[in-house]
Amino acid sequence: MRPVFGFGQENAAPNEQAEVKADQNSETFMSVAARSRSGGRAGRRALRTAPDHDMLPGLARNLPLCEPLDEDQIRKLDDASMSILEDVGIIFRDPIALDDWKKACARVDGERVYLDREHVRELIRTIPSSFTYHARNPKKNVPVGGNRTIFVPMTGAPFLRDLDGVRRNPMLDDLAMFHKLSHMLPAIHSSAHHIVEPYDHPISHRHLRITYSSMKHSDKTFMGMTTSPKNAEDVMDMCAILFGEEYLENHPVTTGNCNGNSPLVWDETMLGAMRAFSKRNQPVLCSPFVLGGANTPASVVPAVAQLNAEALSALAYTQVIRKGAPAIYGHYLSTVSMRSGAPMAGTPEISLMNFLIGQLARYYDVPWRSSGSLGGAKTFDAQAGYESATTLNAVIHAGANYIWHAAGWNEAGMHCCVAKFIVDAEQCAMVYRMAEGPRWDDFDEALAAVRDVGPGGHYLGHPHTQENFQRAFFMPDMFDNNSIEQWKAEGEVEITERALKQARKLLSEYQEPKLDEARNEALLDYIARREREIPAEDALNQDY
Repeated sequence: MRPVFGFGQENAAPNEQAEVKADQNSETFMSVAARSRSGGRAGRRALRTAPDHDMLPGLARNLPLCEPLDEDQIRKLDDASMSILEDVGIIFRDPIALDDWKKACARVDGERVYLDREHVRELIRTIPSSFTYHARNPKKNVPVGGNRTIFVPMTGAPFLRDLDGVRRNPMLDDLAMFHKLSHMLPAIHSSAHHIVEPYDHPISHRHLRITYSSMKHSDKTFMGMTTSPKNAEDVMDMCAILFGEEYLENHPVTTGNCNGNSPLVWDETMLGAMRAFSKRNQPVLCSPFVLGGANTPASVVPAVAQLNAEALSALAYTQVIRKGAPAIYGHYLSTVSMRSGAPMAGTPEISLMNFLIGQLARYYDVPWRSSGSLGGAKTFDAQAGYESATTLNAVIHAGANYIWHAAGWNEAGMHCCVAKFIVDAEQCAMVYRMAEGPRWDDFDEALAAVRDVGPGGHYLGHPHTQENFQRAFFMPDMFDNNSIEQWKAEGEVEITERALKQARKLLSEYQEPKLDEARNEALLDYIARREREIPAEDALNQDY
């Protein structure tokens, strides 16, 4: 049965009696809080209010999913995608991939590969439906697939909006700052890779410094650069230094992303990087890059039929490379404004596409990736908040397993905003709590409080409230819910200023999770050798 989502109404009819009772309750609560500060609960309160930067476990979702398709519609979409693969074909612009497909008995005509639907089903059946990412700190291992979800920061920004609110080109120290923040923020499960581009290093060398920064400044899982096949191989070699070559054989430790060129093209760069990861048994995101209406049909369901065909062709190829290699059904979704041609985020059609893609991924029994906090706003303003909140809530209800671009994204990905990074991370923590579903562990104790308090009383001083208020209701640090009088008395601080202050605080409290000394030295030696071998150029390394 498909879930039905309803919206309740709050019957807020203020009257004098209600206002008096609210004032009394507030005074009682403050009185109780004051006693707890000076009384026996002071130690526990100090413990509760101490900085806690421990990472949340990977999310186990317990909410019903939003699934608009019935079984016949799923089969119709699947048939449409398989017909595209059989009749239209996919271009694999890579001689090695074409040779691989010929050996796998696919029909190949020039660069176009035609895939039989049963062959595709047979191949994707060997993709693990779930797996665990292994971090260098085992306490931060996270499962992906099924009802498990992780949140990963944005990547790829050529600009940042920094701690002073200035939009500028980033440097390696700025990337390190974001990796440190990723390490400190509990709802962020990965340090990603090039959250921002380090402009103080040649393009041909950047992947080495980016990978090292991900490894050095956080002990969470991370992403690996796939900007060229050679770069991807370097990432795999650095992972082997950090974890051990044999360990990689059976333990996913990083993630590669391979973008398709919609419509219906996979290029040599992405396919070569895919081979580097899949051969070493490391997961890749097979991600068509969708600009709805520009490189797909201008209609939601047919657009999903096309991108599903694109994703399936890449997922199938990962299994041609190595049977059983982990892979994630991916996509980047945006729709195009028919007025300006600009990509849009937070639109209803993007949410609908996420719902449909989630159902298809579960139909094929593979993990899937989406994007969490996208937006086109130029500053951290109301537009940025609305776009990101709309998208993040949709992908949670769609059941995404790997939520990328979950923090910092702004200006269609052109810059990563420090303030938004902090607030987005708290939003991730909020949807994390929502998606856990209702808690029942204190049901009997809380109902007993109803009998204790009775009609006309209040719960603020009740022992159950005192023991549970910290976990009962999420209390955002970045939102101000005080009265306007208190807000004015405290300097009229807006959310951007509040978030930047929090970022500075986190960075001041950061403690580096030190790499093993021998492995650190080996990584630095590897980087030094590769920087000698690769010419320092403002171009991607394709040859060395």
